[in-house]
Amino acid sequence: MKKIAIFASGTGTNAENIVRYFANDEKIKVVLVLSNNQKAGVHARVNALGVPSFVFTREEFSEGTPIIDKLSEYEVDFIVLAGFMCFVSEPLQKAYSDRIVNIHPSLLPKFGGKGMYGIHVHEAVIKSGEKESGITIHYINEHYDEGTIIFQASCPVLPNDTPEDLAARVHALEYEYYPKVIEREMVGD
Repeated sequence: MKKIAIFASGTGTNAENIVRYFANDEKIKVVLVLSNNQKAGVHARVNALGVPSFVFTREEFSEGTPIIDKLSEYEVDFIVLAGFMCFVSEPLQKAYSDRIVNIHPSLLPKFGGKGMYGIHVHEAVIKSGEKESGITIHYINEHYDEGTIIFQASCPVLPNDTPEDLAARVHALEYEYYPKVIEREMVGD
């Protein structure tokens, strides 16, 4: 059994979707969720599904050892970032090298980097006049949104789109593809 930890900072819709996807899987299981935000909605979502969640401080995350210890306690093999709003610390990157994936709400390398998350991305895509947007699932590295790309899926940017309209189409791609790509990366085709 391969074990996943999800890192999330917000409402937790992607985390909930991933937990549900693997709920009856015999090869992969989400065993815990870690967050930098005590008030994040992700806690209620995953706790209701039987997955424990924990909050860490900025200092614990930066130093790394408390997080790595918690991951070791749960025998975590793979880390999934799902709406996680912190740069992954160097100690954690080293401990889980090539085993941390992120999802970004644009077709990288466009509209990536520090400060490019959530609605900010969709606003920038629309402002630029792009005809398509989408998702990018990638391994992380020491630079924001520059890790090896695993998968991309696109959707149109329509002439009258608001950032919220585009976000809804991008979220649909996230929910459809993120769990499938995680599964493929963990157990192969």
